[in-house]
Amino acid sequence: MENFKYYAPTKVYFGKDEEKKVGKILKEFHPTKVLIHYGGQSAIKSGLLDRVKKALNEENIAYCLCGGVVANPLLSKVNEGIQICKEEGVDFILAVGGGSVLDSSKGIAYGVYNEGNIWDYYAKKKKIKGALPMGCILTLAATGSEMSGSSVITNEDGNLKRGLASDFGYFKFSILNPELTYTVSKYQTMCGCTDIIMHTLERYFTPFETLDLVDQMAESLICTVIKNAKILLEDPTNEQARSEVMWAGSVSHNGMTGDRTLGDWACHGLEHELSGMFNVAHGAGLAAIWDSWANHVYMENPMRFAKLGHRVFGLDDADTLSCALDTIEKMEEFFKSIGMPTSIQELLNRKCTEPELYELTYKCSFEHTRTLGKFKELDETDMLDIYRMANEKEVA
Repeated sequence: MENFKYYAPTKVYFGKDEEKKVGKILKEFHPTKVLIHYGGQSAIKSGLLDRVKKALNEENIAYCLCGGVVANPLLSKVNEGIQICKEEGVDFILAVGGGSVLDSSKGIAYGVYNEGNIWDYYAKKKKIKGALPMGCILTLAATGSEMSGSSVITNEDGNLKRGLASDFGYFKFSILNPELTYTVSKYQTMCGCTDIIMHTLERYFTPFETLDLVDQMAESLICTVIKNAKILLEDPTNEQARSEVMWAGSVSHNGMTGDRTLGDWACHGLEHELSGMFNVAHGAGLAAIWDSWANHVYMENPMRFAKLGHRVFGLDDADTLSCALDTIEKMEEFFKSIGMPTSIQELLNRKCTEPELYELTYKCSFEHTRTLGKFKELDETDMLDIYRMANEKEVA
């Protein structure tokens, strides 16, 4: 069994109306001034932003605002937030929104605390030394950023999407009210469910020996999301289903289903370049690439795929290779059933050109400087082959 690290320092407040307590929760940290960081109009139209401001006013907590975060959060918005924090004397950041807002908040927290250009830290040129304290109110179950130390930012200069994982990137508290996700569109809900499953699969497909307890937790989480995603397709305000998916999102990325440093993460690396170049939804991009990745690598350990198929999809095929391939097919069928694309052509409504495929590969290899993945280590030839496979798949 491989040694692993588990660290999940975030205090979670889960349930109905928990966001109304945010003023009292913040008061415990004695902030001088709070930056409320949020996305577009949904936080305003829903009244959530007003409720947050009211809660802070009741506790006499000073605050300023920075809105306008978009999907695939941008470096320019992070820099705007950093500037506001420095000018306003902010010493605590409150993220109100989905994963993009949470990731953007982490970038701001890093940028205020650490010297120099924040992009240098996402580009792995410098190491993070700390961050401003942060809390969040989650409105979309997807990225798991509310309980992980990870964040991803897109640099508009070159459309480069880069991730940063740090022990300084954890929120002090996360408020999770499933009711706040009721108004999320069906497409974005299913993108979120896909992302949750993929966070779990990235850890599941590891070359290291695993604890069966952890495997069973991962398999159960995937079963839970599959079941409740189907419920939410028909009944988007089903409280139980929303609750199950929201907590699954947090558990999928807080280390309970495996140490992230031992996971594969190739699909995430391959997808980051797709959403960086074409600004597609992250979950949809993951669905578009997974089947091609799986078919490219399954021979490294077909037993691993077969185990997933037996426990998640109830497959009883005794032949390991046949079961592994059936597992890949079953996962693809599920993604299709919830409206996710399973090819680049379906994702973009067109095929990538050959130069675009080479650009994706060039960026994914960090300009010829890295391989990708651990279940099977991918070199640039592998990356290009997977992109081509996903590109050439016919639209069903």
